[in-house]
Amino acid sequence: MRKLMNAFFIAAGLLFSANIANAQQKLAHLNSADIIQAMPEVKTAQATLETFRKTKTTDIDKMIAEYQTKLQAAQAKEKTRSEANKEAVDKELQTASIDLQDLQKRIEDARGKAQQEMEQKNAELFNPIQVKADAAIKAVSKEKGYAYVFDTANPALVYFDGGEDITALVKTKLGISATAAAPAAAPKK
Repeated sequence: MRKLMNAFFIAAGLLFSANIANAQQKLAHLNSADIIQAMPEVKTAQATLETFRKTKTTDIDKMIAEYQTKLQAAQAKEKTRSEANKEAVDKELQTASIDLQDLQKRIEDARGKAQQEMEQKNAELFNPIQVKADAAIKAVSKEKGYAYVFDTANPALVYFDGGEDITALVKTKLGISATAAAPAAAPKK
């Protein structure tokens, strides 16, 4: 019985010390969106992506202009249709209709391809930025001994009370001015 009581007290002591250890874990929060937006690489990536978008839009706009020109030519040709030239004009209009359908299909295909290429370019440009920010967040968290770091930019986190905001520390780790673009306060419920 005495051994059982000793075992009980040892188990209770271990649980008590585990609870104390858990209570002493350090918590912090940051705003990853603010950190990423402040990184100089983001401005470069956004400019590159915008240039890429404009190039794709210009190419598609040229195809649309060609379509409109051919459509107007077909409509003008249709107005010249008479009994005397009915067969010839109908044949030309049929050819024009096939050309217009083909051009319309190419425009739709170009839009789809441009969308895919934009998504690929976006991932190509922004994934390394995200990886760099994540590495800095992990480094600061380990250096400061934080057990948990919450991201206030995550819409799933709607309330936090206390903890240390390490956004500025992560920015400093990335070589960004800690005062650049102050984070918005997270909503409290």
